[in-house]
Amino acid sequence: MIDTVKKKQTMKQNEYTVSEPKELLAFLQEIMPDSSRTKVKELLAHNVYVDGRRTSQFNFPLQKGMKVSIEKATGKDRLRPRDLDIVYEDQHLMVVNKHEGLLSYSKFPNDKTVITVLNQYLEASHQRCHAHIVHRLDRDTSGLMVVSKSKEVSQKFEEDWKGMVFDRRYVAVAWGHIEPPKGEVRSWFTDGEYCVLSSPTDNGGKLAITHYEVKQTSRRYSLVELKLDTGRRNQIRVHLRDLQHPVVHDPMYGYKEDLSPVSRLCLHAFRLCFTHPVTGKRLKFETPVPAAFLKLMEL
Repeated sequence: MIDTVKKKQTMKQNEYTVSEPKELLAFLQEIMPDSSRTKVKELLAHNVYVDGRRTSQFNFPLQKGMKVSIEKATGKDRLRPRDLDIVYEDQHLMVVNKHEGLLSYSKFPNDKTVITVLNQYLEASHQRCHAHIVHRLDRDTSGLMVVSKSKEVSQKFEEDWKGMVFDRRYVAVAWGHIEPPKGEVRSWFTDGEYCVLSSPTDNGGKLAITHYEVKQTSRRYSLVELKLDTGRRNQIRVHLRDLQHPVVHDPMYGYKEDLSPVSRLCLHAFRLCFTHPVTGKRLKFETPVPAAFLKLMEL
């Protein structure tokens, strides 16, 4: 049996209906005339939803009839970190939705990472434990990660990652139309001086296998779902480049002159399913496709 886990709505929301087309920041300033521009921007960074999707794009084009919701934290919710969303938590582990721009882990203690942010939360909520990294996402990739509360639980994942994690998928916006629309990319990775190098033939590197399926196309872009057989560094970004359809706004593997109207790497880990290492329950987590991705698909 699979337990599908959804984020609990523990925060109060104020909802507003858009009466005329307007950019999101201007709309927020209009409905909150007593709040400073700085305060409004702070809310926009983490607490604003448009038609149910968290949106931080200040110039997001609102249309008549859209619903804008603003979350207001109360009580324990104020302890929850702003750089990620805790979508599940028990005494053994947490599943978080990491925002783009946040490191998963760093050997430098002064860097802000998923681990440092969660340790602050655990300390503030008086939990006698520390966060331990189980797997990583690139700094500019958003999405679902599992983080343990003990070395023992991390060790269980490490010992049988492929056996415990039974579904893990990403969604990306790539340039152009990918042909064929469904397939597999297989290559061998080696570390270059600045980035990962990919070879179509076995050159002694590490084998990387990615399955992809185009879910939607627009005039300029493809919305692609991806599933990994292997977990190599930058694997999706490298393989989409190999297909000559790089991820939109990828500064390392994408186009040097990326004219897309977004300011983030368009890659998101939207599904994570695993067997709980302690309880044995099969858990399934999903997050929506980021609003910025869907907006691009309208262009």
